[in-house]
Amino acid sequence: MRIAIALIMAAISAANLEQRAREVVFALAGRQYAELAQNFNPQMLAALPKEKLQSTFEQQIFPQTGAFQKIGDVHRSAQGGFEIFDLTSQFEKGTFDVRVVFDADKKIAGLFVKPANVIAPTKYADYQTKTNLRLPFDGEWTVFWGGRTKEQNYHVIAADQRFAYDFVITRDGVSHHDDAKLNPNYYCWNAPIYAPAAGIVTESVDGIADNVPGEMNPAHAAGNHIVIDHGNGEYSVLAHFRNGTVVPKVGDRVTRGMLIGRCGNSGNSSEPHLHYHLQNGPKFGTGAEGLPAQFVDYIADGKRVARGEPVRLEKILCVDAR
Repeated sequence: MRIAIALIMAAISAANLEQRAREVVFALAGRQYAELAQNFNPQMLAALPKEKLQSTFEQQIFPQTGAFQKIGDVHRSAQGGFEIFDLTSQFEKGTFDVRVVFDADKKIAGLFVKPANVIAPTKYADYQTKTNLRLPFDGEWTVFWGGRTKEQNYHVIAADQRFAYDFVITRDGVSHHDDAKLNPNYYCWNAPIYAPAAGIVTESVDGIADNVPGEMNPAHAAGNHIVIDHGNGEYSVLAHFRNGTVVPKVGDRVTRGMLIGRCGNSGNSSEPHLHYHLQNGPKFGTGAEGLPAQFVDYIADGKRVARGEPVRLEKILCVDAR
């Protein structure tokens, strides 16, 4: 039976978002692309209009998954005003995770299908960072995502971001004051970001507008960002800079502790924060593999760390001189 997904979604209350997420999966299985697109928020619709949605699933997704069979476990989480549902679903060719993201207006802000949500394999688990990396900011920040488990770090399912971090500034356990829809109300907004080590810039992107908190730009995942070649096959990726603040250009040499931009909310970002990861290639999102990033000379939850990997919810403070 064909499901009138637009009517169902309009009728179901916010308390039943899980049911709405299930209906999204059923609508996909029924190839109801137009109905789904009607429930996308503006950013999602711009990145994935009905025609592109249809071609993506018909030409890329369904040939890999085969026919939909049933939904298994459902995991719900929240981040930056978004409600996220990961639905482990059985298809003809195996088990896949369908992620449905709703924004504050209960519109679809993200829709992803990938093999069952497992930690990406890596041959670099015992890797020791060759570059002496300082934390790329001053003052006390909070590790929002960081660590090697799924509970600590949602990035671990992606090969290039296997050891990535997201950093914010918090006070009294929250990342902003007053109106959560205003970027300047976030404590890390416009904070200076510094090069974690010397190197040559291999990628530099600026000019992407900052999001309204609670919205994302999936068409430009990293937003305004730079990649720095430190030598020895190690490249730092720093992402989501404030529009108009990225300093170095491709080919520029940066020095350790040099100002390279300011913290923003551009790209696939739900609120102002800094994304950082180390990888073994010179471009973002082009098949590079993630490397463990051990920082030097910092304080974590009040204890001095000579060399280490910050983990989720730690309060960290750089004490390394530039």
